[in-house]
Amino acid sequence: MTRHDNSAFAKDRDRSGLPKWSFFSKELLEAEKDLLFRRHWQIVCHISDIPEPGDFVTFDIAGERALVIRDREGEVRAFHNLCRHRGSRVVAEETGRCRSAIICPFHGWVYNLDGTLRGASQPKSLPDLDPEEWSLKTIEMDTWQGFIFVRFQPGPQRPISEILARHDAEVSQYRLDTIAPSGAGFWTEHIDANWKCVRDVDNEGYHVPMAHPGLHDLYGNGYHDEPFHDGTSRSFGSFREGQGRHWSVRHYKSILEAPSRLDEDHAGAWLYIGIFPNFVIGFYPDSVMFYQEYPTSVGTCLQRSATYRYPDEDRRLRLARYLSGRIDRITSDEDTQLIEWTWEAAFSSGYDGIILSDLEIGVQSYHDELRRHFPILRSTEEPPEGTLLARNAALLQEAK
Repeated sequence: MTRHDNSAFAKDRDRSGLPKWSFFSKELLEAEKDLLFRRHWQIVCHISDIPEPGDFVTFDIAGERALVIRDREGEVRAFHNLCRHRGSRVVAEETGRCRSAIICPFHGWVYNLDGTLRGASQPKSLPDLDPEEWSLKTIEMDTWQGFIFVRFQPGPQRPISEILARHDAEVSQYRLDTIAPSGAGFWTEHIDANWKCVRDVDNEGYHVPMAHPGLHDLYGNGYHDEPFHDGTSRSFGSFREGQGRHWSVRHYKSILEAPSRLDEDHAGAWLYIGIFPNFVIGFYPDSVMFYQEYPTSVGTCLQRSATYRYPDEDRRLRLARYLSGRIDRITSDEDTQLIEWTWEAAFSSGYDGIILSDLEIGVQSYHDELRRHFPILRSTEEPPEGTLLARNAALLQEAK
């Protein structure tokens, strides 16, 4: 994997961060929902989450509702979780199995596993309905290394499999086609902050030595971030020498026997691939995971994640996975506090912006990507109410 010259990147970029108003603007949030969360790819699950016909996973984001299901022939399909009758969810649960059909819980309309309408309840009360015309509405779907992604509306990105292709060689050794759900399901956490505050904390490792003593005990100085490039970023943390001072780190290092599938560099390291705009896939010697965040209001968001294990997992590797998860949970709790503090800062009369370090290239490059879509973010002054979209469109046109 080619590494970028981070120092040159950092020195040539805007260090001032996003303007204060961008964390409070309801108009900006609605524009973000439309462009970043409906028109960019969103990770839903892994193919191993739906191994059998009828198995499904649902996913809600920014007012959209997705249903990913395996049909009778084994093909994975993605639909709007939206009954064509009255708009009810056709599947209410987050995960499960539709044994032979999808049955809407509102009025009992029945759909085949391929989405076609099998029959409406009390059909004589309705005109004749063509099964194809009245089928569930499809959502654009793509896969990469077994992970399933959807895009609710056409957008500016290439297929996610093309975006992530530059990581194929490095990631192939993790054999993602073999992983399986850990059994913990999909975990969701509510965070009291604007969603961009999560990205601002997560996109840099400069804070690790001070804010994450356990993670710093694992990495030492062996962690580095690379900037966003063509829609993705890369972060790599090599384990430091020694046993470790913290309980979880000490036992993790002593128990972990890196599988032979990994080369020497990756056998003792954690790798993270960040994907614009809002999710990360993590690769560990003992497991694979992803996490994503998305807004529920200007000042609240949800973070969703899942962890996957290897089929050849023995007791030792299972314990290592537990310990890496424990390190992650502690780190996540510490990050949540930092995220909320970042959000609180913008309310203060003393807050007049930030300055980014050369070690925060992940944040700088992420902000550059946001400003590429929303050049209005270069303005320190909030646009007058009702003008944001028009002003942003004009700036985009000027940049062409």
